[in-house]
Amino acid sequence: MSRLSTTPTTSTPNRPRGSAAPLRWLALAAAMALLGGCATGPGFASGSGGQLDTLVNSGEVKVVQITPELVALNHSKEQPTVPQELLEYRPESYQISPGDTIQVTVWDHPELTTEGGGEGSNGRLVHPDGTFYYPYVGTLNVEGMKIEELRSIVTRKLAHYLQTPQVDVNVVGYGSRVTLQGAFVDTTPQDITTVPLTVSQAVGTAVIDVEQADLSGLVLTRDGKNYTINLDEMNQDLDTAPPIYLKPGDRLYLPFNDRKEVYVLGEVRNPQAITFKTSGLTLTQALGRSGGLDPVTANADAVYVVRGMDRMEQEPATVFQLDASDPSAYALADGFEIQPGDVVYVGAAGVTQWNRFLSQLLPLSGIIRNATVPGSN
Repeated sequence: MSRLSTTPTTSTPNRPRGSAAPLRWLALAAAMALLGGCATGPGFASGSGGQLDTLVNSGEVKVVQITPELVALNHSKEQPTVPQELLEYRPESYQISPGDTIQVTVWDHPELTTEGGGEGSNGRLVHPDGTFYYPYVGTLNVEGMKIEELRSIVTRKLAHYLQTPQVDVNVVGYGSRVTLQGAFVDTTPQDITTVPLTVSQAVGTAVIDVEQADLSGLVLTRDGKNYTINLDEMNQDLDTAPPIYLKPGDRLYLPFNDRKEVYVLGEVRNPQAITFKTSGLTLTQALGRSGGLDPVTANADAVYVVRGMDRMEQEPATVFQLDASDPSAYALADGFEIQPGDVVYVGAAGVTQWNRFLSQLLPLSGIIRNATVPGSN
């Protein structure tokens, strides 16, 4: 058994959907060859002829048993779902911004209420430079101004021409928006209005493409900084989850799950690549989706999770082992979370390996026998 080569000696399987490079499959093939040739029992390395020992001793591979301590340690490293600075933000009263359309109503003076005195006007636009013009008031810089502040200014200036003017100011069109991209059904930008907009409301309006979305990877971009929000965990705790308010200019990106795959191979009923859209896929779930261990051919104490084969040049790959021959091991498997790119491999039982050897040997023995019969070609 040699170190991973970049030149395949056999045909390369078809690339999975969303695969970044064919080298991933070369790494997976090497991992499977390593496990298939070396895994013989609970000790994993015993009986391997020193081949796996060599990789372990060289620092290219490390073997880790899945234990209660390991599962507890991984859970203790879990980070809060929502960054604290997002929770701390609370929108103030609405502030006027460029692109807004403002309607000023002066009671008993319809000529001032509608633009140019005409019917059906919807108000006046705040220009890109933040200025706003109104008759008898002039040009004002209203960007960042609250609605009540603008109403007071307009009232005070109109008082030079009208006796006790009654003025009302409303925003009837909004220039501040939140943009949405990714696995949404509707990515139309959403307005930031006088009613604060939350992440949950924006996502609900956009509608998630549940078949293709990675619910654990929503990214909110604000002021050049990215924040990751786990929608899956938020939805599990709707009663206590605090609202996350959006600001003008925020961007929401919901990634697709086509690159979030694990590969279940070996002695399972249905080997396959599994795409998952939530934050947590456990080893139990991965095996369950693949039909479970084959009761005839599988070696229950040879369940492995191979992680980091594509990064062996930078850091050792890790092989996690679970002894599933003990029913209590499934409690550990249910707490062991799979990561994207992991390979779950179930080794073959000894009798299966022997039967496969015989199936390859018998045709060869027939050829040898025929070759020894006098008169045979």
